[in-house]
Amino acid sequence: MDSLTRRRFLTLSGVTAAGALAIGATQVNWDDLMKAAADDPLDASQGVLVVVTLYGGNDGLNTVVPAEDPAYQDARPDLAYEPGEVLGLGEGLGLNPGLKGLKGLWDEQGLAVVRGVGYAQPDHSHFRSMAIWQTASPRTSVPSGWLGRWLDETAGDDPLRALSVEPLLPPMLAGERTAAASFPLNGLKLPSGPLGEAFTALGQPSGGEEPWQARVSRSIADLRRTATTLTGSPDGGKLPEDDPDEQRDKGASAGGGGALGAQLDVVARLIEANAPCRVYSASLGGFDTHSDERATQQRLLTELDAALTPFVRRVGKRAVVLVYSEFGRRVRANASDGTDHGTAGPVFLLGAGVRGGFYGAQPSLTDLDDGDLLQTTDFRDVYATVLDRVLGTEPARVLKDHTGQLEGVFAT
Repeated sequence: MDSLTRRRFLTLSGVTAAGALAIGATQVNWDDLMKAAADDPLDASQGVLVVVTLYGGNDGLNTVVPAEDPAYQDARPDLAYEPGEVLGLGEGLGLNPGLKGLKGLWDEQGLAVVRGVGYAQPDHSHFRSMAIWQTASPRTSVPSGWLGRWLDETAGDDPLRALSVEPLLPPMLAGERTAAASFPLNGLKLPSGPLGEAFTALGQPSGGEEPWQARVSRSIADLRRTATTLTGSPDGGKLPEDDPDEQRDKGASAGGGGALGAQLDVVARLIEANAPCRVYSASLGGFDTHSDERATQQRLLTELDAALTPFVRRVGKRAVVLVYSEFGRRVRANASDGTDHGTAGPVFLLGAGVRGGFYGAQPSLTDLDDGDLLQTTDFRDVYATVLDRVLGTEPARVLKDHTGQLEGVFAT
């Protein structure tokens, strides 16, 4: 199978604005963002949406696991989790064992699990399915992403109303007139080795120094902390790049490396600084699990959990997080201890005002469409709900010819 990276997806997605934007036309730096926070701080009453994309097609059946369903056990004899292995949610379902933090949020009624999310006439292509999710146009190709259209309708010409901290700007943030800003986290590099040690020493306070020397020292220390925040490494080491040949047999194609924790840490700092962004985009890749799925997916879900849980606990009163993937996987395991491209899967909503629990019907494992799950929730219902309840925008301005929403997922 051809490797899929975000770069290639941007080229082929059909969102024409994204290609030009991806090379840095709207790229901003930390100073830009801090200046915007000082000059135009976000009103604390305005909602913030953080969209986390799981590239590659996350297996929903091994994420929200129907472990007590005999049809699940029969379809995946070597891949299925036993009821005692999952983190019980009720209704015969449990979270993957890698999602212990999210289970804690569920117990506190802070995690909404939207079941069976997809679209009619599903497409098994990464390119086409992700283009559908990011444009919110299931039937025809359109030249704008769903949040790009929100920017077109609400932001004037201000790109800082939305920000991508991914390596490239995703198509969902590209409108026809306006597009989000991009802040890739691998742009700051400080010296390492002996020179780096000397640089760090310059940031240490020293007794008896003049006030101007103390200010310089504090500036150097602040820069060092910023480098650690942006890269996850004290020496400013780069985050993983998309690599067309990366670990394809371990599910690392279809989106590239993760570093989700570093992305969400930066988002949290910007929210706390009252940066004017209403929407942020982050991502974790590697979910194309055609082989060795159980170990690979559990590792990735553990990474998701380790990044998402502290983020929600940190800024969950200010932000709502939406977690999705372009499709789920087939019900039946393949011959390589993995699963192939499927259809509907769960979406998570967490954070400000979210009422935890199940939403949407659990898809049947016996009433299938040629081996695939049948969609029970239209993905645009999720988008319409966050447009209305988080971003305060009439959904019809963004989602043409769609009127559905999720009922009850946000507190009144």
